[in-house]
Amino acid sequence: MNFKDYIRVIPDFPQPGIRFKDITTLLKNGPAYQAAIAAMRQQVADLEIDIIAGPEARGFVIGAPLALALGVGFVPIRKSGKLPGETVEADYDLEYGKDKLALHKDSIVPGQKVLIADDLLATGGTIATTINLINKLGGNVVGAAFLIELSYLDGRKKLGDIPLTSLVTY
Repeated sequence: MNFKDYIRVIPDFPQPGIRFKDITTLLKNGPAYQAAIAAMRQQVADLEIDIIAGPEARGFVIGAPLALALGVGFVPIRKSGKLPGETVEADYDLEYGKDKLALHKDSIVPGQKVLIADDLLATGGTIATTINLINKLGGNVVGAAFLIELSYLDGRKKLGDIPLTSLVTY
């Protein structure tokens, strides 16, 4: 299946010069969404994974069904101020701004093998921050899985040597 056929590209969103990759067109197509999660599951099948972590918000729609398909739990990584319990937080740069991510302190057990799942790898800032948060809690990031990778932004360079997979590359 060519997953690019299900991803809409919207020019000049959220600002001029950005070509936004809109996955809502894939998500609304049940067979395509199911096939994408199945393909991503296959890509990480050889990794030993205890839990999946996904950054807000589109990481939830990739990470949670992938966790379900793998039979492991899912940990949401939220924007600052959105989690009710005690958290660890870190600032990061977006492709077009700044933000802060948070993770419940009891979400990751030291030594736990964590796969990060998200819709998009762009500059790598969000995922590098996610790795930082997981490491602060003693987790072991065993890989990262993406629906889309924008290879021209070199996000892989910020993530060190963890195994990375992407279903679609632009």
